[in-house]
Amino acid sequence: MTDVVIVVALLLVAAAGTAVVGTRDPARQAVTLSLSGLALTLLFMVLQAPDVALAQLAVGSAVVPLMVLLAVRTTRALAARHRGRDER
Repeated sequence: MTDVVIVVALLLVAAAGTAVVGTRDPARQAVTLSLSGLALTLLFMVLQAPDVALAQLAVGSAVVPLMVLLAVRTTRALAARHRGRDER
């Protein structure tokens, strides 16, 4: 039974990773990255590594996607500002 759960968790991680790579919009990619982090958290819990799962939950599912979203927002705002200057 345990092997089946591990295989399912690994397939979920593989599917989430493929979804991250297949997403083209950076904002949506950050959201799928967060879901991938949740899948990894589940895998670590199945593999009986709760300390690693907790770290993955905090960093991989929350902090990194938030930083990516902030970087995308800042980059888009700067690009819009520069486009406004070019039109003058």
